Amino acid sequence: MKRHKVRFTPEAEDDLLRLYEFLLEKDLAAAERALEAIQGAVELLRFSPFSCRKALTHNPFLRELILPFGSAGYVALFEIESVNTINILAVRHQREEDYQ
Repeated sequence: MKRHKVRFTPEAEDDLLRLYEFLLEKDLAAAERALEAIQGAVELLRFSPFSCRKALTHNPFLRELILPFGSAGYVALFEIESVNTINILAVRHQREEDYQ
């Protein structure tokens, strides 16, 4: 089975840090579980990035990965750059505003 390389852009890494710090203020264990949930869900992209929903109807390479966690979860915006490479562009909590 083919495995893609998954990379986080600096902006997506900043998003992860922001989301972690937000939870860390409330509950260290929850913050750790959230990061583990995100990392686990990202593994799906290594094998099946096209199984995720399109972010834009006219661009089949820009997609969103739903990351369940607690009562809501997270959404990762990613781009299929090539046959081998996936770039995670942003990560948001599902209750946040859009990626812009």
